[in-house]
Amino acid sequence: MLSAVFLIMGCTLGIIGAVGVLRFPDFYSRMHASGITDTMSAGLFMIGLMFQFGLTLASVKLLLIFLFMLFTAPTGTHALARTAQLNGLEPWTIDDDAQSSGQSVQQVSKGAPQS
Repeated sequence: MLSAVFLIMGCTLGIIGAVGVLRFPDFYSRMHASGITDTMSAGLFMIGLMFQFGLTLASVKLLLIFLFMLFTAPTGTHALARTAQLNGLEPWTIDDDAQSSGQSVQQVSKGAPQS
C-alpha cells in the first residue's frame, strides 16, 4: 500500500513536470520545471520500488542509483542553463510580451487584453 502511494506520487510529479515543460514560455523556466521535478519524481518512484522489494540487494542498488541521480541531474541542469547563458540566450521577461504586442508594461501587468 505504501509503495503504491509513493509510485503514484512520483508518476504524478513527473506528469506535472512534463506539463510545466510544455506550458512555460522560455528555456530557463522550462529547465526549472524539468530540473526540479525529475529529481523528486525519480526519488519518490525509487522509494516506492524500495518498499516493493523490501530489504534486498535490489533496494541497495536503487538507493545507489538515486544517490547518483541526486548529484548528476541538478549538475546537468545547471551546466545546460549556464551554457545557454554563456551563448547569449536571454531570459523571458514581461517586457518581451509588452514589446511584441505594442502595449506598455503597465497594461500587460494589469491584465489588459492584448490585440
